[in-house]
Amino acid sequence: MPSRIRLEDRECPLSTTVQHVGEWWTLLILHDAFDGYTRFDQFQQSLNISTSMLTARLKTLVADGLLERRPYQTNPVRHEYVLTERGRSLRPVIVALAAWGNQHLAPEARAMILVDAETGEEAEPVVVDARTGKRLDDSKMYTF
Repeated sequence: MPSRIRLEDRECPLSTTVQHVGEWWTLLILHDAFDGYTRFDQFQQSLNISTSMLTARLKTLVADGLLERRPYQTNPVRHEYVLTERGRSLRPVIVALAAWGNQHLAPEARAMILVDAETGEEAEPVVVDARTGKRLDDSKMYTF
């Protein structure tokens, strides 16, 4: 039987990405960060996650350059976790994953709906080629 290939041994951007954001809780923490949460207790209350798990995930997100740990209080010292530019660049990915989940896993009971902040109208997230404006969901037109 062939041995299992480790993600870090594959030369594939999907494997590498899953290594950084594929752990349980990671995308949910990032989602909360996009909603403006920055403090440990905010994440913990929102997600109902254990202290040890949240600590581990936040350390990983900081080490991966997706969040920055900054002091916001000096006595006692307390830190907040703020999205970096690298972390903010994941927003379209998280929006696309949420839209896919709404469409395929919970079409009648969507928990998250993306709306235009100016009009209040529902938005339909799609991934497009920045050069042509064409949707990338047609596997006949685009290949890896």
